[in-house]
Amino acid sequence: MSDPLEQQQPFEPPPAPPQPPTQTGPRPTRLRPFAIGLFVLGLITMVLAILKTISIEVFSGVALCAFGMALFGLSFVRLPVVPNANEAPLPPLQKVFGVFYEPTRVFRNLRVHPHWVVAFAIVAALNVIYSNAFVRRVTPERITNHVVEKMSEMGPPFAPPPEMLEGIRAKQLEQLKNPTQRVGAAFNTISGTFIWGALVSAISLLLILAFGGRINYWQAVAVYFYTLLPIMIIQKLLSLVILYIKDPDDLHPILGQDNLVQDNLGILFSPAAHPVLFVMASFIGVLSIYGLWLRGKGLREGGTRVSSTAGYGVAITLWVVGLLLVTIFTSLFPGFIG
Repeated sequence: MSDPLEQQQPFEPPPAPPQPPTQTGPRPTRLRPFAIGLFVLGLITMVLAILKTISIEVFSGVALCAFGMALFGLSFVRLPVVPNANEAPLPPLQKVFGVFYEPTRVFRNLRVHPHWVVAFAIVAALNVIYSNAFVRRVTPERITNHVVEKMSEMGPPFAPPPEMLEGIRAKQLEQLKNPTQRVGAAFNTISGTFIWGALVSAISLLLILAFGGRINYWQAVAVYFYTLLPIMIIQKLLSLVILYIKDPDDLHPILGQDNLVQDNLGILFSPAAHPVLFVMASFIGVLSIYGLWLRGKGLREGGTRVSSTAGYGVAITLWVVGLLLVTIFTSLFPGFIG
């Protein structure tokens, strides 16, 4: 008789429980026709600029091409899938106004529907409108003379040779006075607004992961532009009012190019006597603190799984990095804001 132990089957572990299927969101392929159009427009602009058919800088075409390539590349990044989320997207106007008085609702809606184009378009338009109004009000001559004067004062190795300064003066004056060149400057502003936002959003995503959270890239993009939107609306609209109230001679030709709202501690320091302290103090103000709070809340509510610590930790980290970069630049070129 055989041994019963020899007839036993070898031990087999029980099968693993079935895992729920992993959901992946669709890719935003609707961006690709716009990306291709921007690239083609940039390519045409570059060719016409090289052939000198139109009076525009080659860099304007390069900026549009970079915008198109960035948008096309990002169109392969998948949109988020939020489980058990049946909320309909808020209308664009409701999001634009709602980010002022009900930001939590807006950011929670962006978590499910990370639509960012309207906020980006308003931010870019405000930048272009204010920039052109500032140049017309302060005059291209005064801005150019200030820049060239400060360049001549930088000293080696940064200062251009004296024989080049007049060429730089003539070129910049042409850029500020020629309508076609202003269109090219608008291309640069629009492209730069998106590329900078895309870069900051990518950094925000990495920092959220470092803080133990989780956020989709498009959620980070939507949060970035809707966080920036109320700050830009307040700053640019108030700056346009101040621009036409104050005497143009009282406006700084460099510092005023961003905005004219003095709501920060920079008013305690003279930019000519203490440029570094002026810049550092300018980072502490009503709108900067409001923007810091809004960014933290946006990341908290707009992410898939982001704690308050992660949201505000990322917001503070980005604020500190921005402060360091501007401080370093001011330390290298203090004369420009004098």
